[in-house]
Parts: sequence; C-alpha cells; structure tokens
Amino acid sequence: MNGQQRAAIRAGLTVDIVLKKDQATGKLTRGVVKDILTNSPNHPHGIKVRLQSGDVGRVKSIIGSEG
Repeated sequence: MNGQQRAAIRAGLTVDIVLKKDQATGKLTRGVVKDILTNSPNHPHGIKVRLQSGDVGRVKSIIGSEG
C-alpha cells in the first residue's frame, strides 16, 4: 500500500519513509508513525510523518500495524 492517502496512515503503523537527505538515492527508513505532519488528504510524493525515532520523511509504503 502506498503512502499518498492521509486516511490510510495513523499513529502506530509501521511504514517505510524517505528522509529528505535520502531523496536523491531513494533509501528507505522503516519505523513506527508517531505524528502525521501533512494536513492535506493526499500528497503525490507521500504523506509526511514523524517516526517514534524522531526521523521525518514521506511515506513510501505502509507495512502494517504495530504488534
């Protein structure tokens, strides 16, 4: 599942994101969503989130729920 729809993302989900510094390479970082930072209902490059680790990036894929 891709991360372009805000309604599909919620705190506690495990996701793969692309950090700003990794946009050129497309390197993914996996983590658990803490906060959703994009206010619009969708975004072509992915919804921006903050992970529990503190990393901020755009969701590229949704892995599943925590636990």
